[in-house]
Amino acid sequence: MRRRSASLLGLAGLLAVPLTVMPTAEAADGLVSTGKAVTASSVETSAFGPALAVDGNGATRWASVEGVDPQWIRVDLGANHTISRVKLNWEAAYGKAYRIQTSPDGATWSDVYSTSAGDGATDDLTVSGSGRYVRMYGTGRGTPYGYSLWEFEVYGAPTGGGGGGGTAVPFGSHLKPYAAGMLKPTGSQATVDQKVVDYYNRWKAAFVRQNCGNGWYQIISPDADHPYVAEAQGYGMVVTATMAGADPDAKKIFDGLVKWKIDHPSSVNPNLLAAEQDTACRSVNGGDGATDGDMDVAYGLLLADKQWGSAGTYNYKDLALKHIAAIKKDELNPTTKLLKLGDWSSSGDQYYWISRTSDWMVDHFRAFRTASGDTTWDAVRSAHQTQISRLQSTYAPGTGLLPDFVVDTNTTPKPAPGQVLEDPNDGAYWWNACRTPWRIADDAVTSGDATSLAAARKLNGWIKSKTGGDPNKIAIGYKLNGTQISSGSEAAFFAPFAVAAMTDSGSQAWLDALWNKMLATPIDTSSYFSASIQLQVMITVSGNHWVP
Repeated sequence: MRRRSASLLGLAGLLAVPLTVMPTAEAADGLVSTGKAVTASSVETSAFGPALAVDGNGATRWASVEGVDPQWIRVDLGANHTISRVKLNWEAAYGKAYRIQTSPDGATWSDVYSTSAGDGATDDLTVSGSGRYVRMYGTGRGTPYGYSLWEFEVYGAPTGGGGGGGTAVPFGSHLKPYAAGMLKPTGSQATVDQKVVDYYNRWKAAFVRQNCGNGWYQIISPDADHPYVAEAQGYGMVVTATMAGADPDAKKIFDGLVKWKIDHPSSVNPNLLAAEQDTACRSVNGGDGATDGDMDVAYGLLLADKQWGSAGTYNYKDLALKHIAAIKKDELNPTTKLLKLGDWSSSGDQYYWISRTSDWMVDHFRAFRTASGDTTWDAVRSAHQTQISRLQSTYAPGTGLLPDFVVDTNTTPKPAPGQVLEDPNDGAYWWNACRTPWRIADDAVTSGDATSLAAARKLNGWIKSKTGGDPNKIAIGYKLNGTQISSGSEAAFFAPFAVAAMTDSGSQAWLDALWNKMLATPIDTSSYFSASIQLQVMITVSGNHWVP
C-alpha cells in the first residue's frame, strides 16, 4: 500500500543529515534521470510541469502549487538502479525540509537523505541506495511559495533487476494520457489518486480472499448466486494489475487469481474460466463460461503482460492470447459479430441471438486487436459500436439508455420484450446495463473515438438534466424512456455516469458532484458488484485507466 503523504508531516523537527558536496570529478556513476518518466504531487500551472525538471535544460523548471506542504516530484528510472548521487538545482522557491527517497515499486519508500536545514541554491548530495523510483519529498518550504526545481538529477547505474516486478505503468504515474479535453475531478492529482488508493484498500479487505488453499486468490461475491463468480475474478484481475505500484502485493494477488483461472477451466472451452464456484471452490452449474468474466480475464492478462512481462511464473501474454482466441471461438456470434452470453450458447438454442450490452467493452476489443493482430476484432468493435448508436437513436432517443439484453440480433436487434434470461426488466436499463455508461466512456476517454464520445455524451446530457445536477437523484433503474423503476441510491447506478461526465467540457461541476458522492458513500461490503464498479470508475475518473 502506498504510504500516505500525511505520515511525513513531522519531518521538520528531524535533525538534518549534513549536506555533503560531491565534486563532479568523483561522480563515477552516470546521470540516469534525464528524459525519464516523471510525476509530481502538483504543478503551479501547466507551464511548470514535472518533466521540465528532468529535461536537461537549466532554464526550465517544475513548480508545485504555492503555500502547500507536503509536495513531491518522482522520477521513474525504468528499472532498478544503484543510486549514488542526487543533485537538486533549486529555483528561488526551495525546500528547507525534505527527504530523498528510493523505492523498488513506487509504493514502499526508503529514505537515503533528509534535512530540515536546506538553504536553497544547489544541493549536490552523496547518497547510498537502490530502486527504480527516486523522489524529492518536501515537507517544509523555504519560502511562502511552493517547491521549484530547475533540474532534478539522479546519478547511478542499472542493477539488471526490474525492481518491484518491473512495474511498467505504476498506479499514479499517468504514463498513458487520455484523449484531449477529458475532465478530471477538481483538486490536486495526488489527492485524487490517494482517494482511489484508500477505496482500493477497503475493497481489497472486503473482497480479496485466499480460500481453499492451493495457492489461490479469489474475489468473493456475497451478493451473487455463488460465492465465486467469473465476473468478480475478472474485475479482480483488471483492478490488481492496474493498482500495481500502489499495492506491493498486486502481482502476488494477480498470480493467485491466474492460478484460480487455470484450475477452474470452462467445461466447454478449457481456455476460458468456469463461471461459478461453491464454498468448496468447486465449479458448479455445468462449469461453463460467462462472457463478461472472460472479457475482463483476457484484458487483465494483457495488462499484466505490459506491467510485469511474461517471463515469470505465468506467461501472461500466452494465456491472454489463448483466452482471446477462445472468446472468439465460443463466445462470439460469427454471423453478427456480437458477443453471446457465454460459451454454453450454440446455434439453434433460444439464446443464440441474444447479447448483453454490459459485455460490449469497446476498449477491450481494441486491446484484443493489438495483442493478437487479428482484424476480426476491428469488425467486432465496429459491430458493437453500430448497435450502441442504433439502439440509442431508435429505442432511447431522449435518454441514450441501453437495455440489459438485446434480442433478434440476426435480424433487427431490439431491447428484450420482457424476461429472456434474468428479470422482467431485461429490456430496461437495469442491473446489467447500469455499467454501460462506464464501459462506453472508458473507450471514449482513452481513444477519443467519435462514436464512443457521442454515445457517452448523450447519456451524460440526459442524466445531468434528469437529476438537475444532483447525483442523489439517480435512481435504481430506468425504462428506456427515462421513467424511474426503483427509488434509492446504489453505486452501481450512480458511479458509471461519472465516466460519461468526463467527456463533456461543460460538466465539471457535475463530475465533481458525482466524485464527491462516491467519496461520501461507504463501501458496501455485502456487494462486490457495486463496490467493484465504483472502484473501477474511480480508477478511470482519476486518470489511471489504460489500454494495453
